[in-house]
Amino acid sequence: MYEAGGDGRIYPVSPEQRPLPPREALAGVRMRRVFAVCLDLIAVALLSGALWLALLVLSFGLSALLLPPMFPLVAFFYNGLTVSGWRRATPGMRAMDLEVRLADGAPAPFLNAAVQSVLFYVSWLFPPLLLVTFITPDKRCLHDILADVIVLRRAE
Repeated sequence: MYEAGGDGRIYPVSPEQRPLPPREALAGVRMRRVFAVCLDLIAVALLSGALWLALLVLSFGLSALLLPPMFPLVAFFYNGLTVSGWRRATPGMRAMDLEVRLADGAPAPFLNAAVQSVLFYVSWLFPPLLLVTFITPDKRCLHDILADVIVLRRAE
């Protein structure tokens, strides 16, 4: 977010100066995110399994050793493409009435969405990092802060 200075120049607004989203936009976001992640994990597992099976059959079993990293790759593109798309949410987030935006309110580009997903899966290695959401006023997790995104209730 930017604001005009007294000298006519445009200056970036620091994260501390950004206004918080309305209360309605943050109501129930944490629990909805938990359910959305569960739905998305099921979807990514099904997509990964189908892709793994298809590639295994198409390569006559020769790619069996190369296919184990299929889940992280599918999760990366699943989150990146769906969050940066026109609906601004994964199918699980849409089911829970959530959307992802940049912290300044603009739609999240692919890079921010993909980085958020990678940092989310890395944060599972250190579960206490997920508790950051309880001390931030806008209910953002550490991976959201680092990717400069915020998860909000979808505007009606």
